[in-house]
Amino acid sequence: MSKNFLFLVVLMLSASSLFGQSIKKNRLIVLSDIEAEADDTESFVRLMLYSNEIDIEGLIATTSVWKRNSVAPEAIKKIVQAYGKVQPNLLKHEAGFPTAETLLAKVKHGLPVYGMKGVGEGRNSEGSDWIVKVLEAKDARPLWIAVWGGVNTLAQALYTIEHTKSKAEARRLIAKLRVYTISDQDDSGIWIRKNFPNLFYIVSPGDDYGSATWSAINSFITGIDNHKISNSWLAENIQQGHGPLGAEYPDVAYGMEGDTPSWLSLIPNGLNAPEHPDWGGWGGRYERYKPDFAKEKRGSSGVPHQPEPRAIWTNATDTYTPTLPQEYGRTIKLDTATFTGNKVSLWRWRDDFQNDFAARMAWCTESYQEANHPPVPVLSSPNEITVKSGEGISLNASNSYDPDGDNLSFQWFSYPEAGSYKKALITHTENMHKIWLVAPNVQKKETAHIILKVTDKGTPHLSRYQRIIITILPQ
Repeated sequence: MSKNFLFLVVLMLSASSLFGQSIKKNRLIVLSDIEAEADDTESFVRLMLYSNEIDIEGLIATTSVWKRNSVAPEAIKKIVQAYGKVQPNLLKHEAGFPTAETLLAKVKHGLPVYGMKGVGEGRNSEGSDWIVKVLEAKDARPLWIAVWGGVNTLAQALYTIEHTKSKAEARRLIAKLRVYTISDQDDSGIWIRKNFPNLFYIVSPGDDYGSATWSAINSFITGIDNHKISNSWLAENIQQGHGPLGAEYPDVAYGMEGDTPSWLSLIPNGLNAPEHPDWGGWGGRYERYKPDFAKEKRGSSGVPHQPEPRAIWTNATDTYTPTLPQEYGRTIKLDTATFTGNKVSLWRWRDDFQNDFAARMAWCTESYQEANHPPVPVLSSPNEITVKSGEGISLNASNSYDPDGDNLSFQWFSYPEAGSYKKALITHTENMHKIWLVAPNVQKKETAHIILKVTDKGTPHLSRYQRIIITILPQ
């Protein structure tokens, strides 16, 4: 067999694994107060670039405290139509991008009224009916509802389910829902949490946006490089020279893409685990507890500020030490600064997901050969390992590869907050595709999370991950 033929076989197998890999996509419906300000439009532009990775089931225009009396489904359609112009080129890079016509059929609207005025008998809307219809479909997968504005269209769907279904059927349908709301932007969010105590719900409650986890996507963090959220970076990498979809990305008004964290963790990148918000990912990390109302700050939007009636998935603290590039010797080193807080759980991945955004925007106009595509991390061992205290653990990612033939960098690091064992098993970053660990002594069963990050040297640099969960048993 010639070397050229062997290379072609490997290339074909790699392409097959990239394009034909069976990945269980997450289902998503978006509720958006688009045109209240610019950031919803920005988030929709990014979402279109991942429409092959996520099953978009609905794009619903709603109201909010900032847009009380009107909805703008036509603004969503404009973005989808711009996407349709670049969809053929996107298909050159990855399979599965739906047609614009498919997505346009899923654009709906809620009632043009504020909050609880849109909830109750006779207050159904095209949007609320659509949520119920999608929930009733014969699909066992959870249905994620990403709420970028007010949540009353979902509240009405829940009201309809409660008043038209048997108790057993209502429980079954509601159990399929996964809700992430960008704080509280009308008075129906707290109503939902009071009346549906078992509903999976992620939120930084109230309207104190500055303290919310999601706000880390556009927060200027002192002590790190913030260039990738700058207006100049957006102009060069997203807005200008990237076709009609990039041209739809507006200048930042109040904050860049405050709604995007509601669905970032649905992207299958090897790190994200949306069913486990406490594991952390591109959309941040969240823990389930009842927030202390006395410690919550009140914002100025006018949304009612009320104590939480029950436990919710909400802000969680990460401690993170960034890495810095070095010109000589080891290619990266740990920074001297360490950061702690709930926003850290999101901005620690910000450079990675911004690079990913820029690469996909380039797919709108560039050929496959011109563009960069993410690497494929491959572990030689399972992602879940059980060991006893004192036993060795060998981790090997030497079979990882890049579809463009780029050179790869490897980082391994502990994510103590994601597991029950709160000490780091790796205390410094390794620039190797193989590492060896020794399980620590434990007194009871513990879990520890190790993250492998593989980054290519294409432009822009792209990263993918593998999460290794180590269960450690006492001797």
